[in-house]
Amino acid sequence: MPQHEHMERHAKLHGRRFDAEEKERKKEARLAHKRSEFAQKVHGIRAKLYQKRRFKEKATLRKTIAQHNQRNNKHADDDAVAEGAVPAYLLDRQGVSRAKVLSNTIKQKRKEKAGKWEVPIPKVKPVADDEMFKTLRTGKKRNKAWKRMVTKCTFVGDSFTRKNPKYERFIRPSGLRMKKANVTHPELKTTFQLDILGVKKNPSSALYTNLGVLTKGTILEVNVSELGLVTTSGKVAWGKMAQVTNNPELDGCVNAVLLV
Repeated sequence: MPQHEHMERHAKLHGRRFDAEEKERKKEARLAHKRSEFAQKVHGIRAKLYQKRRFKEKATLRKTIAQHNQRNNKHADDDAVAEGAVPAYLLDRQGVSRAKVLSNTIKQKRKEKAGKWEVPIPKVKPVADDEMFKTLRTGKKRNKAWKRMVTKCTFVGDSFTRKNPKYERFIRPSGLRMKKANVTHPELKTTFQLDILGVKKNPSSALYTNLGVLTKGTILEVNVSELGLVTTSGKVAWGKMAQVTNNPELDGCVNAVLLV
């Protein structure tokens, strides 16, 4: 059991100290002073690296705050005009609607920079290594157990070539490799069969992402050039993200929902 799970279990069984929240609050309050003290004391290359990192953190924080601020805009709204007789002093007025001016691109950028992606399946059950990999024993005495065979569906690029068996650590069976996905557009309510360009994020593990493992909740990049989707600047969108909504190893195909 990992260390943090032991700590969580202990907290559940025995509870926490009565002053735990107060200690955490004080620790956070002291953090600014500790950072300031370190910044004044450090010198040389460490100081340069530290100031560079702090500058990036502050810039990211400023951008995140700015992107969460929403501007309101007044514009005419014909539906806001009252029906029936209107007094003479109101005839020249137009109905005004205060609507949030947020284009789709700004929304998408804000979510991306704030790290708050809205996906169809926000929580998925993690896949354990025992379920993901099957141990292959090699050698004359069959005592070498360092090879693993992936038991789930995977994606590998067109330029992929297998390593020499002597150096191959993870084996991805060709029968479980997927190149296309059935992608549903949530607004058009239509499904298209699109080519997979790559695996962007597997929520279970970074190792699964590198291996291109396709499990439920995985974020893919798919080729949408044939759909004719365009960006706000008028350029044709080539690749878009989609999330896998089924278990490909059970269904024999990859079903996904486009993230728009």
